[in-house]
Amino acid sequence: MTASVTRHNWTPADVLALFRQPFNDLLFQAQTVHRQHFDANRVQVSTLLSIKTGSCPEDCKYCPQSGHYNTGLEKEKLLEVQKVLDEAAAAKAIGATRFCMGAAWKHPSEKDMPYVLEMVKGVRKLGLETCMTLGKLTKEQTAALADAGLDYYNHNLDTSPEFYSSIITTRTFGDRLETLSYVRDAGMKICSGGILGMGESIEDRAGLLIQLANLPEHPESVPINMLVKVKGTPLENEEDVDPFDFIRTLAVARIMMPKSHVRLSAGREQMNEQTQALAFFAGANSIFYGDRLLTTSNPQAEKDMRLFERLGIKPEERQEHDDEVHQAAIEQALVEQRDSEMFVNAAG
Repeated sequence: MTASVTRHNWTPADVLALFRQPFNDLLFQAQTVHRQHFDANRVQVSTLLSIKTGSCPEDCKYCPQSGHYNTGLEKEKLLEVQKVLDEAAAAKAIGATRFCMGAAWKHPSEKDMPYVLEMVKGVRKLGLETCMTLGKLTKEQTAALADAGLDYYNHNLDTSPEFYSSIITTRTFGDRLETLSYVRDAGMKICSGGILGMGESIEDRAGLLIQLANLPEHPESVPINMLVKVKGTPLENEEDVDPFDFIRTLAVARIMMPKSHVRLSAGREQMNEQTQALAFFAGANSIFYGDRLLTTSNPQAEKDMRLFERLGIKPEERQEHDDEVHQAAIEQALVEQRDSEMFVNAAG
């Protein structure tokens, strides 16, 4: 098999040619690339907690947390640090190796930053990788998060530059790229992807992946979300994404970013087990694990465990490394708890 080549010069013609391959050929190519860089039967497991819910000033048309729309979402202030650490400990107990914390902000305020930094430090002490999504960052805020030990920063591009203004008007595409640049310059890893099912074209899906794959360094994690349609948002009546089109996008992402974790993210609740199995075959090797994804439901941990067992998949083990340089991995055994009652609802 020809070894995959990591590229940063993808063109629309290149990517559309991948999308238009026969389905079996595309999946074979994606699986071949996947096996060159990953154990095909390991999936990285993360848990996501909303640390501040609702009243976001952004007007993202897909988001129930936007203050522009009436979705009936109960608003919550920033959680106390200890509450967050309790949730992280519960997530670790059911096998998560990364704990992601999301806040419905346009950007974090200076008064909230000290609490956010304490959350990062506390979760790291539990032996979990840390990830946050807090909106747009300044250079100073990015540096502070890096100093606190944040491993990953999530900041999705959402869609192509051409379609972006149809979905969001309160923040530019360039703003998002600027934040990703700050994160990379500060030495943190990037988690960035997008959403399918917002009315975008195949060219827009290609455009999103081109923006990600043509960054100077590929994001370490690329979440591919299927729109969760929420009543009260402008996209509540969008057509469902064809499952085969969704799988095609995962496969193309795997081929274009061969060393990245491609995350099967929001929308798994609507997917049957066969679609999820195809997603793993197409190269998806990361999931969110637990009952909630910020404010929308997610397959329960026990259900995920049963599917993993049927497919012969095991959670990817956590790799510990020095804060400054990647060193030899020290495997930490995952706690294989099966009691779903141990999991604390992230939105509770």
